[in-house]
Amino acid sequence: MHQGRGQKVFDLFFQALTPARRESIRVAAGDGARWIDEYMFRWCPMAERILDGFHIVSWATDALDKVRTTAWREARKTGTAGKGAKDPVKGARRALPKNGPDLTATQRAQLECVANTNETLWEACKLKERLRMILRQTADEAAPMPRQWAADASLSGIEEFSKLGEKIDRRRFDILRTIRSGLSNARLEAVNNRIKTTIKIGYGYRNLGNRIALVMLKCGGLNLRFPGRQ
Repeated sequence: MHQGRGQKVFDLFFQALTPARRESIRVAAGDGARWIDEYMFRWCPMAERILDGFHIVSWATDALDKVRTTAWREARKTGTAGKGAKDPVKGARRALPKNGPDLTATQRAQLECVANTNETLWEACKLKERLRMILRQTADEAAPMPRQWAADASLSGIEEFSKLGEKIDRRRFDILRTIRSGLSNARLEAVNNRIKTTIKIGYGYRNLGNRIALVMLKCGGLNLRFPGRQ
C-alpha cells in the first residue's frame, strides 16, 4: 500500500519485487486502461495481458445507461414520459443492467414494457446481454463472437454502442485470452471492498501510516495470538 494511485504507484510496486518475482508473473488481469498494457510490457514482457470480465460487461452497462438517460430525456421533451417509476424507461433503471437470470418477476415485466415501447433501448439491452453471454462460452466457441458483436454494435445506429463496438474490436484478442484463461479480478475486488469497509471503521486517521497499519492488520492475513486468549 502506498499514497497515491495510477502509474507512479504501479512502478513502485514492481520496483519492490525482485527480478525473479517479476519473471514469475504469468498473467496480468485488469480493466482496459492502455497504460496498464504499457507498464506490464515494460516490467513483465513475458506476462499475458487479459481483461477482467466484469469490466468488459461494465462497458456495455455504462453505454446502456447512457442510452436509457437519452431515451428518458427525449420522452420528457415530447411529453410521453409517465409519472415517476410508472414510466417504462425510468422504472427499468435497475432492471436493465442486471443479468437475465437475476431478474425478479417485476423487473422482467419492466423489461417487457421497454421491449414494447422503446425499440432503441431494447436493442441496446440485447447487445449488453449478448456481450455477457460471449464471456460464458468456451474459447473455441467464442473465437468469432467478439468481432461479430462489434460489427452488429457498430451497425446498430446507437451512438454509444457504435463507439463500444470499435473498442471491442480493438480488444478482441484480449477478450479471447480472458475467456481462455478463466481468470478475473474477483478476488482482488473482494479485498478492495474489505479495505473500504475497514477504512470506514476508523472514522478518520491522523496520517496515512495509521490507515495502512489498520488495513494490514485486518486484511493482511496476519494470525495474531493475543496473551491470555486461545
